[in-house]
Amino acid sequence: MPRILHLYKSYYSRDFGGVGQVIHQIARATCQQGYQHDVLVLHEGKQLEVVEYEEATVHYVPQDVDLLSTPIGWRLIGRFRRLSRQADLIHYHFPYPVADLLHLLIRPRCPTLVSYHSDIVKQKTALRLYAPLMHHFLGSVSQVVSACDNYLNSSPVLQRYQHKTTVVPYGVEDDGCKPVDAAVLSTMRERFGEQFFFFMGALRYYKGLEFLIEAARKTGLPVVVAGCGGIEAELREKSADVPNLQWAGRVSDEEKAALFQLSKAFMFPSHLRSEAFGISLIEACMYAKPMVSAEIGTGTTFVNQADETGLVVAPADADALAAAMRRLADDPALVERLGINARQRFEQLFTAERMATRYQQLYQQLLARD
Repeated sequence: MPRILHLYKSYYSRDFGGVGQVIHQIARATCQQGYQHDVLVLHEGKQLEVVEYEEATVHYVPQDVDLLSTPIGWRLIGRFRRLSRQADLIHYHFPYPVADLLHLLIRPRCPTLVSYHSDIVKQKTALRLYAPLMHHFLGSVSQVVSACDNYLNSSPVLQRYQHKTTVVPYGVEDDGCKPVDAAVLSTMRERFGEQFFFFMGALRYYKGLEFLIEAARKTGLPVVVAGCGGIEAELREKSADVPNLQWAGRVSDEEKAALFQLSKAFMFPSHLRSEAFGISLIEACMYAKPMVSAEIGTGTTFVNQADETGLVVAPADADALAAAMRRLADDPALVERLGINARQRFEQLFTAERMATRYQQLYQQLLARD
């Protein structure tokens, strides 16, 4: 049974972000094909924790410091050395500079794969210092994966590694046709109503939520935001005078499904290239919801096709978001058509099974080459 070691800073079970969910989906889908997964991540606890999930064994190493949004735990070195010796293949998830250092320090002998999830956008000064290490790392791994051609063709970093980069779109397990728990649906309906514009995700600086707040203020249309962390406190303060915007906080999978079902459309106002794809956009497709996203030259408009599965607007433009919301609110036939198309696009491109098949093929190729 081939053993795959994943290295990143967080995992799905304790993180609201998309990369942890991607690792979860890859492990969950490919473990059914005979692959064994270890996931090495950090957590805020004081002790090393090893948790057995159905899809993977997750090793939670205590975090010691956080430097420029990069959590560091010194015990990662010993744990990575041990797990890398047991692994048949190491699957890194970029960006996480600690992984670059560990790779070059330990020099694992097995094949290595990098899923390139995003360019480094915000820390421009730090990037100039980090760039030599980054390129050494990317140049030394066996294979690089991008989630879509949009990002591969627009990333100045990936341009240097096109010769060993392949495209594998993200995918999620299809929960869109499963019945929603009636009690949870009733509770969510009582709290938030129906036919609202919905956002779900980590509340990070690049999500453009300040523009969604302003669009909600301009339109008076109901908006529900699910998520936590990041700049949550700042965003809640900005929306204090917007009564039509409600905060759901962290939600369970059952609550998320209920909110998707109750919503009219999904809002995804991310305005910076740090948003490389948008896993929650795929989930919106899965639940047959039209989307509103911004054109930022990344995978968001690979998922959300303008005027086919949703509406695409200019980034950082509250007026454009507001106009898109009004258009959907005034045209039920458009909402239905876009939602049907979104579901069809999910089935064609974004299922977990499709993603797992491609990663399984890559794993097999790298293991055979080794």
